[in-house]
Amino acid sequence: MILSCQGVYKSFVTTEILHDINFHIEEHEKAALIGVNGAGKSTLLKIITGEYSPDQGQVILARGKTLGYLAQHQDITGDKTIYQEVLEAKQYVLDMEARLRTMEETMKHLSGEELENMMEAYTRLTHTFELENGYAVQSEVTGVLKGLGFPEEEFDRKLDALSGGQKTRVALGKLLLTKPDVLLLDEPTNHLDMESIQWLETYLLNYPGAVLIVSHDRYFLDRIVTRVIELENGRSMMFLGNYSQYNEKKAIVRRSQLNAYLNQQRELQHQEEVITKLKSFNREKSIKRAESREKMLEKVELLEKPQEVHADMRIHLTPRITSGNDVLTVTGLTKKYPPLTLFENQDFIIHRGERVAIIGNNGTGKTTILKIINQLIQADAGECRLGSRVQIGYYDQEHQVLDMNKTIFQEISDAYPNMTQTQIRNVLASFLFTNEEVFLPIKNLSGGERGRISLAKLMLSNANFLILDEPTNHLDITSKEILEEALKEYTGTVLYVSHDRYFINQTATRILELTNQKLVNYIGNYDYYLEKKDELTAIYAPEAETTTAAPTTETAAALDWKAQKEEQARLRKKENELKKVEKRIAELEDRDREIDAEFNLPETGTNLPRCQELSKEKAKNTEELEELYERWEELAE
Repeated sequence: MILSCQGVYKSFVTTEILHDINFHIEEHEKAALIGVNGAGKSTLLKIITGEYSPDQGQVILARGKTLGYLAQHQDITGDKTIYQEVLEAKQYVLDMEARLRTMEETMKHLSGEELENMMEAYTRLTHTFELENGYAVQSEVTGVLKGLGFPEEEFDRKLDALSGGQKTRVALGKLLLTKPDVLLLDEPTNHLDMESIQWLETYLLNYPGAVLIVSHDRYFLDRIVTRVIELENGRSMMFLGNYSQYNEKKAIVRRSQLNAYLNQQRELQHQEEVITKLKSFNREKSIKRAESREKMLEKVELLEKPQEVHADMRIHLTPRITSGNDVLTVTGLTKKYPPLTLFENQDFIIHRGERVAIIGNNGTGKTTILKIINQLIQADAGECRLGSRVQIGYYDQEHQVLDMNKTIFQEISDAYPNMTQTQIRNVLASFLFTNEEVFLPIKNLSGGERGRISLAKLMLSNANFLILDEPTNHLDITSKEILEEALKEYTGTVLYVSHDRYFINQTATRILELTNQKLVNYIGNYDYYLEKKDELTAIYAPEAETTTAAPTTETAAALDWKAQKEEQARLRKKENELKKVEKRIAELEDRDREIDAEFNLPETGTNLPRCQELSKEKAKNTEELEELYERWEELAE
């Protein structure tokens, strides 16, 4: 055991955040700390680091072990560059190297015993330097920065010029390079694009120390963790396995807790009825028995009612009218910010009922496409044409559709003036805004709270074409699952940008990846995209430097959107045919072995008609096999 929390309690004013928290983490273990927003996850991490003190209980870190912590928000400033800041994590190695160089110069002027002593010290320090991978420090720093999405041309950018997200990535890179025995990471995948998240997954899977992660990225947790610590109603519960396994076990635990609660409630009600009946007899003996039962009830430890799954936020997305079949047709779409070209001459169509996810690295132009469709910015070329009876509902990750000077109530009432006060309050309650909270100014709300208001407006719009920009940002896991279910039940059409791979896997029927200035179409969810990514990127969006060496067949530039889909269908058909050919080859080869075995039987040798029959069958099989082998080679290529 490397880290444990034992009986930790924490309250702020009169609100108890943590109640008797108990868990432990083994060396080299990767664990997740999960819970809804406000459950106390970040508070618990700060208690572990010593930033907060627990009201009761203790945190125990194994003797001699180090702790590293990445907070959600970083405020690193100064004149240092990105590279200099991250390189500081290896300053002790750089100091070792400087000492080695100094010793080398000193040894030139020594002799005898002094030289011998110096050489021994030099050998020991060299050994330590090599153990710390000293010769590869700079390449290690470069690798981490690139992995976290910083190209080399940005290494010299000053910290003061960075955004909050970029500062968090710098802090994460520096922390990873310090290699503490226990890593505490609070939402490490925020501000990372998909490639960087995949890099971080690989890094953490191979990380020699223990890791405790707070994250709402379920795909990330599925890949990384082997233990889940859940915070609910201020209490903790441990589950072995990744997030999906936790989800299954939690459902069983929840049913068990609910049954125990209902059984206790039934028993309490029964006892109260008995007590009332005994008192009604108005006999001394009966009254004493009633009082005895009352004392017994006072000693009963009441079970809390378990939270119902998805009992909080309620989203019901219903189109007012049905759109035409072709919801959106995009042709020749081009956008440039010279010298940068985001995308050029791109075509795609979205049909009614599809749920299409646009994915790609940060800065490739995904949000730009949504803004062009919503006429918030102009394309340099091309056309976005909506189909008949299409009504758009837009969710903006920056919440520019919200008026920051209004209250929550005003935002809804001004957008939907025909709604009564009661109707508005009911809608806001379903998005967790109750009582006086509805009069809070929007400018004072958190990102998650603004997101819930945007979702409320989206629901009220009754639109049949939803355009969503990072809809799961700032949502906790439960809220994400509620939104997933709402989108899956929605009968309209959805186009969205997201980095949440689990969300994409659950909701997308098609994926458009924006890569190398082109859109590549994948007819499936995120798992299908992963399976086909390398193959289809090479066909439709090869990197610029390799395009001249591309085959003489049609290239991505020459293929329109329809041709891409036809090509994918053709590839799928070939795959199916390949499987059929392999199956038939196996059948014929098995039959050939059976024929050979029968030829070797004594009774077959004396049965001339049977020998002729087997010979004909074998010759026919051989001829068919030759054709199948040739066809297999063609398909396999």
